[in-house]
Amino acid sequence: MTQHTPISRKQHDKSGHAPAAKAKSREPFSFSRAVKALGPGLITGASDDDPSGIGTYSQAGAQLGYGIGWTMLLTFPLMAAIQEISARVGRVTGHGISGNVCRHYPRWLLIAVVTMLCVANTINIAADLAAMADAAKLLVGGPALLYVMLFGVTSVIAQIFMDYRRYVAVLKWLTLSLFAYVAALAFAKISWSEALLGTLVPRLAWSADYFTTIVAIFGTTISPYLFFWQASQEAEDQRVDAAKHPLIEKHYGARREFSRIRADTVVGMAFSNLIALSIIVTAAATLHASGRTDIQTSAQAAEALRPIAGPLAEVIFALGIIGTGLLAIPVLAGATAYAVGEGRQWPVGLARKPKEAIAFYSVLALSGAIGIALNFTSINPIAALYWSAVVNGVLAVPVMVLLMLMVRHGDVMGHFVIGGPLYWLGWVSTGAMLASVLAMGAGLFL
Repeated sequence: MTQHTPISRKQHDKSGHAPAAKAKSREPFSFSRAVKALGPGLITGASDDDPSGIGTYSQAGAQLGYGIGWTMLLTFPLMAAIQEISARVGRVTGHGISGNVCRHYPRWLLIAVVTMLCVANTINIAADLAAMADAAKLLVGGPALLYVMLFGVTSVIAQIFMDYRRYVAVLKWLTLSLFAYVAALAFAKISWSEALLGTLVPRLAWSADYFTTIVAIFGTTISPYLFFWQASQEAEDQRVDAAKHPLIEKHYGARREFSRIRADTVVGMAFSNLIALSIIVTAAATLHASGRTDIQTSAQAAEALRPIAGPLAEVIFALGIIGTGLLAIPVLAGATAYAVGEGRQWPVGLARKPKEAIAFYSVLALSGAIGIALNFTSINPIAALYWSAVVNGVLAVPVMVLLMLMVRHGDVMGHFVIGGPLYWLGWVSTGAMLASVLAMGAGLFL
């Protein structure tokens, strides 16, 4: 293993990066090696297109047609910036967002942030489970509540008892189920000129419904649980690798780590937005074009895939919902467990054995259990998906403000406080989210 010689602070450049290492001989490109290099960013991006995302994008495309596609072009750089910032917090400090809040901010702020996250995540878990159960019922019939129990319990048990590295590998492969929507673009009768115009030129409608949809789209692409998950996963990856240390403790290798984080995050967010745009366009071409603008059931949402799958559209839609749900629910429950556990300074991490982190895994199981329990109330799966995205959009604003203040805090980030274009893009992302929430609120009173 290559030995790294520690360097002094004076040897760092102005951005806090270590000097570039001597050029090594380039290895031939390997797709498998490139996939292995992707981690928290790819999984975060894929989990963003969870059942809540699929439901929201399908509803947006059905209601507003091609004209809502511009949101994906806008949210890509914004979500990439805020996720990279979150990842840097985890890699620099060795702690997730909640872990840093508990160490550097008042306790009341920690309680407020963690409570908001738990509420948003629990609603999201319940909505995702409801959609997965509805999709399974569409596929094979039977009672929906049975599927809620099956999917919820399976997700929690897998997270607790599966080997961490194997579990991450499974999550990566589950992302492939999302490509059905990209394939649908080749078969649906799409007006490409309208789709391109809707993507490049924003079209605004001053109504409460319109801005509620905008908040739902922003809330499902820029969600609080994604910030907490990616920061905690960077810290987790550092903890399980004996060769890595928090960058605030050992500065060398920072440039290489930040480049890896950026590449991982950009790929993950690009993947997420490509899928999201594909869902919007296919829903616009199939549902909106035929006058079906209000999706109430999974069967109606599955119509967007009929051009590629014909009679099998419902099957492919159901498998996509179930696959992405199995990817997203562990991320949602895991983000909650990391937030609570780090805030209490418990031993945390999916790489730990259950007996080594009993409290952490108990919170994870409780989060899943409450999500399951909420499904025993009256809940419309598609409506629940849409409104869970709205809740995420509203609650993201205070969390993003805190995150942006945190990354300029010298006691938190040390020599690696974030500035420059990345920092300002993070504030633009925060401002855009706030503006959409305020516009929705104003629309309700018009």
